[in-house]
Amino acid sequence: MAWGFNPYIMEQNQFTGAYLSVVESLSKLVAAGFEHEKAYLSFQEYFEKLRDEPERWGKPMAAVLGALMAQVDLGAGAIGGKDSMSGTFEQLDVPPTLISFAVAVGNMKRATSPEFKGAGHRVVRIAPRYKADGLTPDKDALLEVFSAVEELTDFGDALAVSTPGYGATAEAIFKMTVGNQIGMKLDDGIAVDDLFAPAYGSFIIELANNAKVPAVSNLVEVSEVGETTEEYSFVAAGETLDLAELQDAWEGSIESVFPYRSKGEEKGKTVETMSFDAPKKTVYTGTGVAKPHVIIPVFPGNNCEYDSAAAFERAGADVSTLIVNNLTPAAVAESTNALVEEIKKSQIIMIPGGFSGGDEPDGSAKFITAFFRAPAVTEAVRDLLNNRDGLMLGICNGFQALIKLGLVPYGDIVPMTAECPTLTFNTIGRHQSRLVRTRVASNLSPWLAKTEVGDMHTIAISHGEGRFVASDDVLAQLKANGQIATQYVDEAGVPGMGPGCEPERFAAGYRRHHQSGRPRVRQDGPLRALQQRHIRERARRKGPAAVRGRRGVLRRLSIKTLFTLT
Repeated sequence: MAWGFNPYIMEQNQFTGAYLSVVESLSKLVAAGFEHEKAYLSFQEYFEKLRDEPERWGKPMAAVLGALMAQVDLGAGAIGGKDSMSGTFEQLDVPPTLISFAVAVGNMKRATSPEFKGAGHRVVRIAPRYKADGLTPDKDALLEVFSAVEELTDFGDALAVSTPGYGATAEAIFKMTVGNQIGMKLDDGIAVDDLFAPAYGSFIIELANNAKVPAVSNLVEVSEVGETTEEYSFVAAGETLDLAELQDAWEGSIESVFPYRSKGEEKGKTVETMSFDAPKKTVYTGTGVAKPHVIIPVFPGNNCEYDSAAAFERAGADVSTLIVNNLTPAAVAESTNALVEEIKKSQIIMIPGGFSGGDEPDGSAKFITAFFRAPAVTEAVRDLLNNRDGLMLGICNGFQALIKLGLVPYGDIVPMTAECPTLTFNTIGRHQSRLVRTRVASNLSPWLAKTEVGDMHTIAISHGEGRFVASDDVLAQLKANGQIATQYVDEAGVPGMGPGCEPERFAAGYRRHHQSGRPRVRQDGPLRALQQRHIRERARRKGPAAVRGRRGVLRRLSIKTLFTLT
């Protein structure tokens, strides 16, 4: 999905602004490796109260007509959206707003990211002919540009593609350098003013070696922009700019709110690389079955049961899902009995992720854990794990449930005490949703039996309570037992210490790689404030006695690892 909107153009000319919103959203989609013929649009519109003033009615009308013209010209239809005409408070009006969202599906092999991939590569600009206003691309020219860019991405000749938006070509090139800290030297013939002129529908492309630009008509301009450089600098118009300083100024302006790099003693710090090679592979010793049966209980708020079922089925398993009904006590009892019967027929229990209990702080997975602590369900789980050599797996909320039940790391459903490991808030104070790199640290678990210690994988994460907290003794025992399954690592596979307790990109010395890892819980700075806030809130809700045992846990070491039941 991609979006397009320039509030300043939109405020001056609603027709042109809406048209360019569509152009920008489709251009971003093409830059990412998708085909414009397969794209659809959705509009978010927001305008002031119309009242009985004709000029106010004219703004949404002009915007809708501009967006409609763009759809006709570019062959992309709007299939959804949301509009509001209530953006007025007393004498304050929202600016005319029509944001275009372009969506499409495509082959992942065509996916192209905007950051430069290496030094010594040619960088070209492919731009359409513009109309007299200097803003709006000629429709035929733009479609030809789309086709040329799509051909480059289709054959792998485009290593990086970006399309200018609000910040014009200067912004696009700068952001292309930041991703991998690769510099850029512009051709001498490029004027500074050209870098800041609107360029909607144009593309900046890093070409692979020996790549050829597709033949185009005179409606399209193809020009050499420059060359990527090993030195992290921007050379243009006779000047050389230190991109590290520019990056610091750009990212550092909101660092107090959104920290992104380590400070002080944690800067550049690494952690121990853990390796546990299982002496022998874990094999199933239960009753032989043609296909392992998987039961997936679906709790209110879970949302990945279909994905999980499909993954198991692709692997050759037989899958059943059970919707847990909590509308009445009788319905809960019925769901409990149904789950017990399903567990008796299964070899694997899979608890899916989502937003159980609204995913509120200290509330996520509570209903799941309460359900599994029902005596009948607890005994069914114990029978599966201890007597029939079964397995359990949890993702997101499901993993939270495994932790808070004690199944991780103890292998049994046990009463929770202040000394038990738990999951708690990310210390950066916000949700994390991104891709991270992980290294297999142990292959003892049957879930990792086909992996080798040292294997690296890119994993998608999305959580607000992703920080595992345990005592030093528990962590040492987990390490000795081979229960630390994976570690967060940088591009070189080195486990690192990140800013806060959530994987977060940071620029320690502006090195050309990422460092990720959960740092130690420190009793100073923002973390201490966060912990104190957590303690105060818990005391408010549950009384002072409820927090005495929590202080020790919060003070203890946390490690950026994933844990598994073995």
